[in-house]
Amino acid sequence: MRPQIGFAALALLEQAGCTVEVPAVQTCCGQPAANAGDAGGARRIARQVITAFEGFDYVVAPSGSCAATIKVQYPELFAREPAMHASAMALAGKTHELLSFLWDIRHWQPQGVALAASAAYHDSCSGLRELGIQAQPRRMLGKVDGLELRPLEGSTVCCGFGGTFCVKYPAISNAIADDKARAIEATGAEILLGGDLGCLMNMAGKLHRRGAATRSFHAAEVLAGMADGPAIGETA
Repeated sequence: MRPQIGFAALALLEQAGCTVEVPAVQTCCGQPAANAGDAGGARRIARQVITAFEGFDYVVAPSGSCAATIKVQYPELFAREPAMHASAMALAGKTHELLSFLWDIRHWQPQGVALAASAAYHDSCSGLRELGIQAQPRRMLGKVDGLELRPLEGSTVCCGFGGTFCVKYPAISNAIADDKARAIEATGAEILLGGDLGCLMNMAGKLHRRGAATRSFHAAEVLAGMADGPAIGETA
């Protein structure tokens, strides 16, 4: 949906001294199946993911929800299968969300990156509640020359997307997204930043439909100096 986030992640990881490989056999992490109650389907996908990433020192994802699925849900999916549980735990132990990995593991900081703009930051539910990601992106973004981070009321409140939640409960999801959009608009920020594309697509769509001027980017795009093109949901 947003290939540039992948390119930004690659650039940042290489700047942090990593040799990056992208296994061609990898698939979805299985979160949609798990959220829908299809534990069997989620386990089948998880087995494939576990095999695909064997042999690597770290597994890094530019998405809190994907990383949390592997770190938190995989061990739960295989709780009754000792051998697979051990493999799931091993993968969970080396899996990280991108922004947390850069700051906490690689101790990376942006250098020579500039963006003259005001920004509000939204904390995704999975990244915040399951992985403890909140201060790390703000600390790195605070080192981007010219970027003004403005406080967002309710930054830790769900945006209404929630994966399959927005499909199961569209009216509730829409109401939550409206509240979030109003809070974003109230900051007067030119751009909205976050660490999870699901949240960002949801909020970008809502802001666009409301006629707001706020543009949305993944934080990795800003940190990699790649926020000078179309924002999420823009074609040009």
